[in-house]
Amino acid sequence: MAETEQQLNVTKIPPHKKHSTIFETYDGLKAGEAFVIVNDHDPKPLRFQFIAEHGADNFSWEYLENGPQVWKVRIGKTA
Repeated sequence: MAETEQQLNVTKIPPHKKHSTIFETYDGLKAGEAFVIVNDHDPKPLRFQFIAEHGADNFSWEYLENGPQVWKVRIGKTA
C-alpha cells in the first residue's frame, strides 16, 4: 500500500451514507490512483454495484484482508 494511499474506515460512516461516500471517494481519484476501504464485513455487494455503475474494466478491486472481523479492499481507478 502506498504511503499516501487514503484509507476510508466505512464502519464509522452511517449506513445510509456508506456507498455514496465510497463512490464520491472513487470519483475523486485520477486514473492509476487507489484508496482502501476498511469494513466489518465482506463488501462483495459493493463490488457488484461498482461493476454496474462503472463497468468491470474501469476499476480494480484487491482484497488486502479477508476477515473474519476486518476486511480491507483496495479500489483503484483504471480509466
